Order: sequence, then C-alpha cells, then structure tokens
Amino acid sequence: MTREEKSQVIEELTAQLADNANIYLTDISGLDAAATSRLRRACFKSNIKLSVVKNTLLEKAMDASDRDFGELPTTLKGNTSVMYSETGNAPAKVIKEFRKKSEKPLLKGAFIEEAVYIGDDLLDTLVDIKSREELLGEIVSLLQSPAKNVISALKSGGGTLAGIVKTLSEKEG
Repeated sequence: MTREEKSQVIEELTAQLADNANIYLTDISGLDAAATSRLRRACFKSNIKLSVVKNTLLEKAMDASDRDFGELPTTLKGNTSVMYSETGNAPAKVIKEFRKKSEKPLLKGAFIEEAVYIGDDLLDTLVDIKSREELLGEIVSLLQSPAKNVISALKSGGGTLAGIVKTLSEKEG
C-alpha cells in the first residue's frame, strides 16, 4: 500500500469515526468464511456496518479525530474489526446472539455516545444500554402519566363539579 493510499484510508476512517456516535472494536479472527458471512448478514439486518481495518491506520485516524477515544487505541492489537451503528446497543446484541454458536467475535472496546468501554466483560452492560429512542419513549410516557391520571379522575366523577372535586380529594387523601 502506497503512502497516498494509506493517507486516503486514514481520511476515510477519520470521517467514519466522526459520522458515527457508536463504534465497536471487535476481534473476529478465526471465524471461517461461512461464519464471517453469517456475521456480516446479522450486522446488515441490524443496520450495522462491519469492516476489517489495519490497527495502525485506525490508530492514526483516532489521533486525527476531534473525539477523545480515551484508552480505546490501546485495544488495537491483533486483528481488529470495526462495527458502526446508529443504535448504541445493537452491535452488542448481535455479538451476544452470534456467540451462542461461536466463541467469537470478542469485544475489544466500544465508543458509545462519547463514553468509552474497554473489555469483553462489558458485553452484557452494553446490551442493556438503552437507545436514544427508547429513553425518549420512556420520558414521554412518564410525562404523560400525570395527565392521564387527571383525565381519568375527571371522567370518573360523572362530569359534575362536585364529583370532580370529590374524586380529586380522594386521590390526594
């Protein structure tokens, strides 16, 4: 690979790192062609982009990036594959499901919404992370809950002013 080609790859990797809020570094070495193909299909179905990268080029891209990857570059040893995803826990779910039949991929580390996670032992923690959409849904339902209580209280009192006051006083007391 020429110096120009390397700098082009570094630029592309730097752009990928900037465009994705959720980045997983994994080790898929040792998977045969069929298993690798199954993993790629599983990633595609979950809207995850999987690519194999050279550690030195990825490390240079991380250095060139505006983001702080913390200790993540220290995991760049051996074979490294990168998973990019819009949903923070999607790659962790794919890895966990895939490992029911295989011992790989191993999680080296992850960068999720500005937080850095190092080590395969954090896989279950990453599976449990809620996506932005899930958190927004929970917040909306929590905000709607008091309004629903007031509306149901108003309806149950028969619609009369006395019934409304009585229902509300019972709810408070």
